[in-house]
Amino acid sequence: MDAVDPRELQSLQLYLNEYRQQAEVFSQQLALLEEGRVEAMSAIEAVRGIAESPESTVLLQMGAGISVRATIQDPGRVLVSIGSEVVVERSTDEAVEYLRDRITEMEASAKKVMETLDQIRTQMNEIGRRLEAGYKQYQMQQAQAVQGGERAG
Repeated sequence: MDAVDPRELQSLQLYLNEYRQQAEVFSQQLALLEEGRVEAMSAIEAVRGIAESPESTVLLQMGAGISVRATIQDPGRVLVSIGSEVVVERSTDEAVEYLRDRITEMEASAKKVMETLDQIRTQMNEIGRRLEAGYKQYQMQQAQAVQGGERAG
């Protein structure tokens, strides 16, 4: 049986810690993607609701817990932020299609993040197994060294 080098165990522990940090980052990314997906789905429902009942009044959030009742002047047209602080006017159908495309992109990104997270977790499990085996072997070596020292004394 080969002797266990404590530096190797320390190195494995460092790798495990790094993988844990990476897993946390990817988990946060996944949560953000899910939050964006849910927000886009809610926006689709809101846009559809406005288009279906154009005479209705909506609550407009002003911030800090303040809302006002508002009537939509042109329920068939909405403003869509397409990124980099660019906003374009679109029909409700075009806006819904844009949001569906974004949802599809977020779902594809989430799938890639999940695959990466699964790979990281697999590597973490393997390192964990190696660490556990190494620690057990190291403890056995220490116990044998103590027993050998008692016999010599």
